[in-house]
Amino acid sequence: MSIRILIADDHHVVRRGLVFFLRTQKGLDIVGEAANGEEAVHLAKSLKPDLILMDLAMPEMDGVQATRIIKKEQPEIKIMMLTSFSDQDHVIPALEAGASGFQLKDIQPDELVASIRNIMNGENQLHPMATSHLLANLSNKGKTDKMEELTKRELDVLKEIAKGKSNKEIASSLFITEKTVKTHVSNLLAKLELQDRTQAALYAVKNKI
Repeated sequence: MSIRILIADDHHVVRRGLVFFLRTQKGLDIVGEAANGEEAVHLAKSLKPDLILMDLAMPEMDGVQATRIIKKEQPEIKIMMLTSFSDQDHVIPALEAGASGFQLKDIQPDELVASIRNIMNGENQLHPMATSHLLANLSNKGKTDKMEELTKRELDVLKEIAKGKSNKEIASSLFITEKTVKTHVSNLLAKLELQDRTQAALYAVKNKI
């Protein structure tokens, strides 16, 4: 099954470059292009892509607002921010809006493809600078009651997710199988009422886990 991708970026050259490169990659299918956030919202409805590569700064509607609307209407669509901005004023709102990944436009082409595949496999893909901002954005809120529902092992897995580790890395760290990690991830997402690993990482940081 091919991964159906929508590209949203107001720079024509950037869009064409991404389309040209990604079309050379096996299993990736570019289904549409949007020049601003409003177009991205409309195309997401009509094209129903699996994943959207979303720029942050765009006319008409920015990437954060578009992400928020799309995730509310179609939560199953994965969104990766692909931007030039790495400051926390852009990173945190994007992740809170529902983005599953955050990468800078200077990313190596092969890394971009790997990030796309990883996101579709349920792993959050954050650029190191985005991760550092996430860790610096500690909220003063105390742990919520939902935390008490987690088992000790689920809490261990949540801590590892907050470090940006993949299922394979978590399995290795905790000496359990990848299948067991996936089960724990599913359980903790359900208990905390979160959509994906990125939101889990954000939750963990805010609650100082």
